[in-house]
Amino acid sequence: MRQRDTWLVLVVLAIGLLGLPFMTDALLGRGWVRILDFTLLYIMLALGLNIVVGYAGLLDLGYIAFFAVGAYCYALLGSPQLGLHFPFWVILPLSALMACLFGVLLGAPTLRLRGDYLAIVTLGFGEIIRIFLNNLNSPINITNGPQGIGMIDPIHLGSFSLGSTHELFGLTLPPVHLHYYLFLFFTLLVIFVSLRLEGSRIGRAWMAIREDEIAAKAMGINTRNIKLLAFAMGATFGGLAGALFAGFQGFVSPESFGLAESITVLCMVVLGGMGNISGVLLGCLLLVVLPEVLRHGSGPVQQLLFGRSFVDPESLRMLLFGLALIVVMLWRPAGLWPSRQHRSELTAKDNLTKSSRDDRT
Repeated sequence: MRQRDTWLVLVVLAIGLLGLPFMTDALLGRGWVRILDFTLLYIMLALGLNIVVGYAGLLDLGYIAFFAVGAYCYALLGSPQLGLHFPFWVILPLSALMACLFGVLLGAPTLRLRGDYLAIVTLGFGEIIRIFLNNLNSPINITNGPQGIGMIDPIHLGSFSLGSTHELFGLTLPPVHLHYYLFLFFTLLVIFVSLRLEGSRIGRAWMAIREDEIAAKAMGINTRNIKLLAFAMGATFGGLAGALFAGFQGFVSPESFGLAESITVLCMVVLGGMGNISGVLLGCLLLVVLPEVLRHGSGPVQQLLFGRSFVDPESLRMLLFGLALIVVMLWRPAGLWPSRQHRSELTAKDNLTKSSRDDRT
C-alpha cells in the first residue's frame, strides 16, 4: 500500500472514530454509546492481559484484581470515603503505579511456576483481593465493605468536568460522549505502547520465554526480570482502566471484580488471537457487543417466531454466547485473528502430531 493510501485510510478511520458516538446515539440510542465506553475499557484490559498471556505465555486467571486495585485507588483518593479529593491527573498515575506494584508482588513469588500451577495461584490472588476489599470495613472502615464506595468525584480535566453536559462548536456533548473521547485517547495510547513493546527486545524476549523458557535462559535472557516486567506492564494497563472505570461509574464495589470478569477478559484474548493486537481488538468487540445484541434481540425474535418468550432472554443470551465460543474454538483454535507466528506454531505442532501417528501405524 502506498503512503498516500495509508494516510487516506488513517484519516477515514479517525473521522469514523470521532463520529462514532453521534452515529450510535442517533441510530441505536444513548445506551449503546455507554456500551462503546465499556468496550474501550475492556480493550485496555485485554491488551494488558495480552502482554502476560499472549506475549510471555503466563496464564493469569486473576487479572481483574489489578482492575480492582486501580478502581479502588481512584475511589479512595477521589471521594468522601477518606475525605480526599485529589485531582484526576494525580490519581490516574497513582492508580496505575499501585496496580504495577501489585503486579510485581504477584509475579515475584510465582516465577518458578508454570501452566496450571501458575493459573491456580493467580486465581487465588484475584479472589484474595476481592475478599480483602469486601471485608476491609472493620475495625477501620476503609473500603466500606460490600456496600462499596459511592459519590466518587467525576473526572475533571482542569475546570472541565466530564460528568456534565457541554456545548462545544455547536455540538451537545453529554457525559457518555465525553468519556468516550477520553477513553479513546487512552486506548490509542495503550495500543501504541503495545505495538512498540511487540517489536522491541523486551517483546522478543517475552515471546522467547513463551516458546521455551529453558532455551531463552540459555541464550542469556534474564527470565526472572523479563517475567516480572510482563506482570508489571500488564497490571499497569489494568490499573489505568480501573481508575477510568471508577471515575466513569461514580461507584465501585467488590461485586464488579469477580472471577467471571477475569474469564471474560481472558476469552477476549484467546478468542481474538493471543499475541496479536488486532485479534485482541476483534475479540473485545465481539464479546462486549455480541452479548448485548443477544440480550436485546432474543426476546423479540421469540415473540416473532412463537408469539411469546419461552426462555428468559438473559439465560438464552448466555446459552448462545457459550455455544458461539465453543464453535469458534473448534473451528479456529488459534483465535479468529491469530498472529502469523502463533498460527505457524500450531500448524507445525499439528503436522508433528500427525506424522507421529502415521509412524506408529
